[in-house]
Amino acid sequence: MFLSTEAFPQAHKVLGIVNATAHLMLPSDSIDAFESMDQLFDEVREKLKERANSKHADGVVNIRFTTNVANVQVAPKFLVLTGYGTMIQFLKKD
Repeated sequence: MFLSTEAFPQAHKVLGIVNATAHLMLPSDSIDAFESMDQLFDEVREKLKERANSKHADGVVNIRFTTNVANVQVAPKFLVLTGYGTMIQFLKKD
């Protein structure tokens, strides 16, 4: 299973779109700990791999990530990361 932010030049079949989201609550004493976003990338990548694998994909291409900081009035900030891409399966040569 591979992940790529680019297209893949080998012959393949598109299986559909896959997405995954992870979030992290920042407690008030570490409200500016945005380096925590790194762990969210790891989590989203693993979820993308698991979901694509369950659809028998060989990889996910054209992956894009979106980030968001959700401010909730009665709670601390939430870091939210969403990743999405296209699942592909290599064409088998007969």
